[in-house]
Amino acid sequence: MSYTKRSTRAVDSVFLGVLALMTVLVPLSHLFLPASHALHMSVFDISVLGKFLTFALLALSVDLVWGYLGILTLGHGAFFAVGGYAMGMYLMRQIGDRGVYGNPELPDFMVFLDWQELPWFWWGFDQFTFAVLIIILAPALFAFVFGWLAFRSRVNGVYLSIMTQAMTLALMYAFLRNEMGFGGNNGLTDFKEIIGYSLRDDKTRIGLFVASGVALFLGYVVCRIIVNSKSGRVASAIRDAESRTRFIGFNVEHYKLGVFTISAVLAGIAGALYVPQVGIINPNLFSPLNSILIVVWVALGGRGTLYGAVIGALVVNYAQSWLTVAIPEVWVFVLGLLFVVVTLYLPRGVVGLIRMKVA
Repeated sequence: MSYTKRSTRAVDSVFLGVLALMTVLVPLSHLFLPASHALHMSVFDISVLGKFLTFALLALSVDLVWGYLGILTLGHGAFFAVGGYAMGMYLMRQIGDRGVYGNPELPDFMVFLDWQELPWFWWGFDQFTFAVLIIILAPALFAFVFGWLAFRSRVNGVYLSIMTQAMTLALMYAFLRNEMGFGGNNGLTDFKEIIGYSLRDDKTRIGLFVASGVALFLGYVVCRIIVNSKSGRVASAIRDAESRTRFIGFNVEHYKLGVFTISAVLAGIAGALYVPQVGIINPNLFSPLNSILIVVWVALGGRGTLYGAVIGALVVNYAQSWLTVAIPEVWVFVLGLLFVVVTLYLPRGVVGLIRMKVA
């Protein structure tokens, strides 16, 4: 085994160990440490950290495509939002007669718009297992159809990036329309419970944090298995020399489509975990700017490493959370400066810089 493989395995073990400990110790710090203790975490802080973990899973999905397949995707926010809407539809069906209008069959926004019956594409969302199935299948289907059309046409480089961004923008405008049946500009909100547990209960919010940590842990393992497999090696070959890889007999389009679809599923799961923790889902989540921000997270952490993407997502979102409170008018400029500095001086991100120093 080469030194690089041994070092990667060591880093993976440390990373997964730290993630597992955090997933366990953070809830325990709230349950067993007094509020006055320095290590005590409030439920609000745990919810914020849980939201950051969903962003980390989203960044991981982008790194799988950009770092190992060489596709700069500017549309993964769409898969995140699709998974979020699937979860939002399930949560809306759980409201029942507790809504403003007291209609047990129709969400409030449908009653307000004078809809007479539930649209067919909302059927089944009163069942959690059905919602989970759609959370997985809907992003996978979107990614498969888009990828099949794009990769079959051999669209590459900046043109493919623009197409992914156009896809996201088109979905945002579509979901803004009230006629689509997804709440229009206001989206879906006022959620009450998930699988029978109140979303306002502290234990439920802590449970969602744990679920986010477990999803990130499993997502990382899945991505590492893919990267270390034959498919991962072929994906890296496509990234470095696509024409040569095709020339020696590999079906490049099939490998691209497989990795792209799996990454979309991971993004959809991240979106599904994000929505119950923030309490709302609307078309703004499709905004192309959000997809660009994901790329910034991955670039800062270090693409092509997996753990670098997670670190980048956590660091940038923590910085944003702190700066938007301390000096809100400066955050946008900090983000722009950060992007310029990373592009010019840290092409391999923070992880790449640390590797250079260690070497």
